[in-house]
Parts: sequence; structure tokens; C-alpha cells
Amino acid sequence: MVKLNKIYTRTGDEGTTGLVDGSRRAKHDARMQAIGEVDEANSVIGLAVIAASSETGRDLQRIQNDLFDLGADLATPGDDFAPSEMVLRVVQSQVDWLENAIDTLNETLPALTSFILPGGSEAAARIHVARATVRRAERAAVELDNVEAVNPLVLAYLNRLSDYLFVLARATNAGNDPLWVPGASR
Repeated sequence: MVKLNKIYTRTGDEGTTGLVDGSRRAKHDARMQAIGEVDEANSVIGLAVIAASSETGRDLQRIQNDLFDLGADLATPGDDFAPSEMVLRVVQSQVDWLENAIDTLNETLPALTSFILPGGSEAAARIHVARATVRRAERAAVELDNVEAVNPLVLAYLNRLSDYLFVLARATNAGNDPLWVPGASR
């Protein structure tokens, strides 16, 4: 269990921050950028929870917890992605949960006949913002993976999460999504 008695440490005052293994990185380092993008995505999902139904809110809070796991995974450099009591890693069952949730939600939705505009209800609009933010976190994780090893399940989780949020926004709008009309304003 994490216990934080003191919030500020002053160790980052010169532009570095610590990782799980005790190493320090510049705050603008690609690993720190990916961790920060995941943190922002988690915060935006928190805004979606406020407008969501209670069941959807519980699912989103589960995802928020998973994103903390994912952040811990990113904060643990190295190329051994096996979880242990001392090393928190994203695991396949977390990705599988998202895939099952996508399939369940998608069963009730009409087929798409057009691209949809992010919006509809307030809850769906917040979920769309979360989806776009997760996509940015995914891009940062992929960029990190180009220079340092990243757990492949981190990349899979972020990719599935944005898909889940897209389908969840559609389900929240009960399939009555605002549709893109190409060239409508010409």
C-alpha cells in the first residue's frame, strides 16, 4: 500500500523526477511524457465519471485504477515485463476486460453509416474528450517504445481503451450520435 505523508520532496526542483527503480529522468524525457499523458487521460476520465450513469461510472473507475497500474508499469524501466509482488505490470486480463466490454456494448448499437461527431449528450461528449486524450497517451507510449522498451500490453491496453471509450460514447448516446455530413457547410 502506498503511504504519502509529505507531498513535496524538493527532489524535482531542478527538472528531474524519480522512477520506480530509483533512477532519475528529466521531466521532459519521453518516459515522463508518456506517464504524464496517461495521468492526464486518467484525470479526463474522472470528469466523465461525474456525468456517467452509476454502472458506467463504476467501469470508468475500474479503468482509472488500471491506468494507475499502467503508469506504474511505465515508471518501471527495463525489458522484463513479468509482473511480481514488487513489480506492477499491465497483464492480459486487463486488456481482455476491455475487449469483452467493447463486445458487450457494441451488441446493442446500430451499425455505423457515417463518421460520428464527438458529442451528443454531456456524458458522451466527456467520454469523447477522454478518448482523444487516451489516443494522445497512446502516441506518447508508442514514441517511448521507439527509444526504450515498453510493455506490449501497455500499448494494447491504451489502444483498446480508446476503442472502448468510442463505443461507450455511442452507447451513452443510445446510438443517436450526431453524424458527420461531408461538405455540409460549403
